[in-house]
Formats: sequence, C-alpha cells, structure tokens
Amino acid sequence: MSRPVVVINPNSNQTVTDGLEKSLIHFNQFEGCFIECVTLEEGPFGIESQLDSDSVVIPLANLVQTRKDAAAFVIACYSDPGIDACRSITSQPVFGIQESGVLTALSRAELFGVIAIADASVGRHRRYLSRMQVLNRLAGEIALNISVDESANGTGTYQRLIEVGYQLIEMGAGVIVLGCAGMSRHRLKLEVELGIPVIDPTQAAVSMAIGTILPK
Repeated sequence: MSRPVVVINPNSNQTVTDGLEKSLIHFNQFEGCFIECVTLEEGPFGIESQLDSDSVVIPLANLVQTRKDAAAFVIACYSDPGIDACRSITSQPVFGIQESGVLTALSRAELFGVIAIADASVGRHRRYLSRMQVLNRLAGEIALNISVDESANGTGTYQRLIEVGYQLIEMGAGVIVLGCAGMSRHRLKLEVELGIPVIDPTQAAVSMAIGTILPK
C-alpha cells in the first residue's frame, strides 16, 4: 500500500503549493509512495520574517500529529520552521528544505551560493548554516528583495534571479540553492542560463525522503 510523502507549505498561499505540486510531479513514479502537497491554512501569506517563521511551529506540529498515514514529511519553507518540534513528536522522518538543499549543494561544488527572498531572511538562514557548521562553504547569499508571492507569480522574478545568480558566481559559487520554495518553477531555466547546478531545495528534500522510505 502506497503512503504519502507529505510536503507542507507552511504559508497560506495556495499558488506556492500549486507550484510545488508541478515541480514534484515526476517523483510520483516511485512505487510504494506518492507526493501529497498541503497548505498550512493557519500560516501567514508568506514567511518573510523571524516572527512569521516562529508563528507556524505549533500549527505545523499539530498537522504532523494528525497525519499518522504519512511515510515522511517535508517542511517546504527555506527556514525549516518547526523542524525540531516536528521531529520530536513523530517517528516518521521529517526533512527541512534548507538543510536538504544545502547538503545536496555541498555534494556538487566546493562553494555554494543562496538566493534569498529578502535581506531580512539572510541572518536567519546564516544562523541555521552556523548550526550545520557549513558557513565556511558559503560563497554568499544575496536577496531578491521581493515577497514570497512575487517569487511564485512576479513577472520580473526570473530576470532578477539571473542577475543575482551571476553575482553569486562572481563571488565563487559553483552551485546555487534557491532560498524559497516559491522559486521552484524557475530552477531548470535558471540552471541552463547560468551554466552551473541550481538546487530546488524542495526537490532535494523529497529525494532524500523517498530514498529513506523506499523498500530496501
């Protein structure tokens, strides 16, 4: 019997969830599991500050507790909000997209760069990288300074991604991590444009989840 990998969008923007479903559709080919993307209705419209990130911890934990059917969980916000709380209340594996995206990037190049949504996110991301003890592998992190909604729907987002991507390459990045789940639809085009690997961290997290739960 197939069990879902539950991918949780912790903000309440359904457009972001729809984008996740499109970027993850090919993962449904694996026998024994399927991808289910859900929206945290209690979440803010976009997680753009530390307060936004902290505000979803309890709703996320409550959602995880109700999904006894899940084979694994993915928290699809680049700050990995609530990951420790969620891991403490379930025996199922819980993956955060920042942790997974960075670990994947480290396997592709010596130095990685991150494209953030806003300057306010950078400090929060760096604290997590310090916890992971990988700051010495960070070439740099540059913000687009747009909203989460604009990252998924904005008409000028892709051009801004190109500009920031080239800046990170000049700083020494050999691989780039998209620092927001809403950027997922731009990954392939951006990789072709920049000529270096571009990591969609949600895809990275789902890959790890599937690798963990598939029959041995």
